[in-house]
Amino acid sequence: MKKLLLLVFIVIMTTAFGQEKMKIVAGSLGVLKDQTEVNVEVKFENVLFMKENITETQYLENRKKQVLENPKRGEEAWKKWIEEWEKYKNEYYADYFAKGLNKTYKNILFKKDTSAKYTLLVETNWVFPGWHAGLTAMTAEITGKIKLVETNSPSAVLAEIELKKFDKFAPNPEFVMEYGRIAAAYESVGRYLGKEIKKSLK
Repeated sequence: MKKLLLLVFIVIMTTAFGQEKMKIVAGSLGVLKDQTEVNVEVKFENVLFMKENITETQYLENRKKQVLENPKRGEEAWKKWIEEWEKYKNEYYADYFAKGLNKTYKNILFKKDTSAKYTLLVETNWVFPGWHAGLTAMTAEITGKIKLVETNSPSAVLAEIELKKFDKFAPNPEFVMEYGRIAAAYESVGRYLGKEIKKSLK
């Protein structure tokens, strides 16, 4: 029941603030017609965080302080948290993005580290990690760009999609954690992009 209430609350929140958060601003996704496999990549470099636009270093310093000051957590909890943060940032975000794409568009296999002709590259500029407080929560938000490029020539940009505080909800067992909510946002980005690809390739 608690999970159902949380899901309903999040859906209401994302619907209430719904607007065009994903927009094709250049080129076309039509080049993906007849492709059977597409590479995916997520860049998470020099990202700014929160409404204050702090750096990742500053964000992590603040997060560490919060964890260490919590008497129920401490050094071991922080060690586990930062390990998971690095894993998600360097590995899992791309997996979640691909998962979302594969969920809504079945005619192409999207996966990372493949030699496919084309790559969907997510360049992340800004992140709000959201929050979780029992029965209520706010989804993470992502601002950045998705570029469709030639894998062997990344400067050849065939399409560009703008993400503006993208915050659509996707369920995630790690949603209570910051990195889990961000992962859910990447999966949701993939789901919505998969729908755009489907429309473009009709």
